Amino acid sequence: MLALAAGLLGVVAAAPSLAQDYPTHAVRIVVPFGAGGPADVAARLIGNALQESFGQPFVVENRTGAGGVIGTVEAAKSPADGYTLLMMSNTQTANESLLTPEQRKYELMRDLAPIAPVNYSDLVIVVNLQVPAKTLQEFITLAKSQPGKLNYASSGQGTPYHMAGELFKAMAGINVVHVPYRNSGEARSGVIGGQVQMMIDAVPAMAPNIAENQVRALATTGKQRSTVLPNVPTAGEAGTAGYEATIWLGLMAPASTPKPVIDKLNAAVNAMVKRSYG
Repeated sequence: MLALAAGLLGVVAAAPSLAQDYPTHAVRIVVPFGAGGPADVAARLIGNALQESFGQPFVVENRTGAGGVIGTVEAAKSPADGYTLLMMSNTQTANESLLTPEQRKYELMRDLAPIAPVNYSDLVIVVNLQVPAKTLQEFITLAKSQPGKLNYASSGQGTPYHMAGELFKAMAGINVVHVPYRNSGEARSGVIGGQVQMMIDAVPAMAPNIAENQVRALATTGKQRSTVLPNVPTAGEAGTAGYEATIWLGLMAPASTPKPVIDKLNAAVNAMVKRSYG
């Protein structure tokens, strides 16, 4: 009993020291999605801010595939020491219900610990410039006249963009075919190049392509118009009442990562978010 008590006291005494010393070397942030997408951009911004705060490198690693499953499993199975972090989105939460346990190979609430929320974003529905529809209602009419003939891109099965597309199909009463790409960048290139006719993407990621007239924006997916695309109507305004879809991002760590480390990262990320959005 005395030995056990001494051991527990040693753990308690070590906790403040752990938080004070962390990190002592490079930390990796696993992004289970491709370069250039919202999660990748957010991870790099966070990494730069944390590097400034802690004086150690925070290195982004893109581990893509299987709708985010590969990278998520990589992070979840890493040592719970604070030196592997995971960029999280609602893709992983969707996978909890869309994939069998054998397919996803992780459970979020069991295998991962939350650090801090990062941001959320409305999406935007865009079409290739060769599509004759100039409005969302015109696209719906076009799709109804050609059931199963038009395609839409996403960054993979079970991603928020896939779910947003399926919800749009159901609410608009249209039949357009889902074409999953390996990541958002490839899906974006697909709609710009005309391999697919439509895509639903995050506003910050697609806004430059809209500005450069590479695609045509038909509607955004929030309750209110996007401040980034104020001239683009919401889907509700454009004829699909009640339609809403967003993405969100957060930072997580493997379960059992010491709480002092989680708390230290939480404070640093919250400070960065407040500085960026406050």
